[in-house]
Amino acid sequence: MIKNIARLSVLALFNMPGFGIGKSIAEHPSPAAHAPYDAISSSGLPAPILNDAIWKPKPSMSWQLQFATTPVDLAVEADVFKIDLFDNKAGVVAALRKKGKKVVCYINAGAWEDWRPDAKHFPAAAIGRAYEGWPGERWLDIRRIDLLAPLMLARLDLCRDKGFDGVMLDNVNSYTNRTGFPLTGADQLRFNVWMANEARRRGLAVGMNNNPEQARQLLPYFDWVVAESCFSEGWCASLRPFIEQGKAVVVIEYTEHEARLAAMCRQASALQFSLLMKKRELDAFRGDCSSVAAGHVRPS
Repeated sequence: MIKNIARLSVLALFNMPGFGIGKSIAEHPSPAAHAPYDAISSSGLPAPILNDAIWKPKPSMSWQLQFATTPVDLAVEADVFKIDLFDNKAGVVAALRKKGKKVVCYINAGAWEDWRPDAKHFPAAAIGRAYEGWPGERWLDIRRIDLLAPLMLARLDLCRDKGFDGVMLDNVNSYTNRTGFPLTGADQLRFNVWMANEARRRGLAVGMNNNPEQARQLLPYFDWVVAESCFSEGWCASLRPFIEQGKAVVVIEYTEHEARLAAMCRQASALQFSLLMKKRELDAFRGDCSSVAAGHVRPS
């Protein structure tokens, strides 16, 4: 019932210019709660939302990611903390900000996760193939912004209302995967631009995870980019345009490549990238270039 009502509401509103709907945000967002957003035509992309008040991560900043375990280790020395939107209450965000940290919420924008509090509200028509290697996740039909808007906008609202400084969007390269839908690069650009503009509209800095193929096209819309394993896989240089625009590039390398960390640190320094080493489970462990000693990564 909730899914059908949400779908009919959004479809009706799509035909109305400048539409809006009242917002009611709780700890777990309702799919019926969202703010206005720009219509996206099939022939082009809207201009990026510009907001000078939004925090802009600099290339020199240090980062920490902690998703797999709670509570968040507040003692880790890093400028920016990226933590899960749903797993952390506003008090965690406030505690980090009191320590002078910037805090980013994680949102899985391209895949459905069956454990999320809003999972039951996703329309079945928008849920596709299983995400190989990630139990409980399935790809989303990112073409169906009409179906996904209530859920995604409620998540952005929750991120803002919990006091986060920014949002990091994951799985924003669906079109390169077997999703069960005939997604194209153009579909991906429209979805990513829509999400980025909505984040900035809410005063959130916005970053994307991976998607080097579209980095240049998406550069005006995103404030930083996270790259997983780009040194070990050899594609980091494709993200250099972000640095040229004064935007941060954060590279995550995993501990199976620990022996190569010293060499990767030299590359990161040359490119002005921030380099962070993590375990695959993304717990509180953190290594970076300042923790390299004789090729060994030391936990913070």
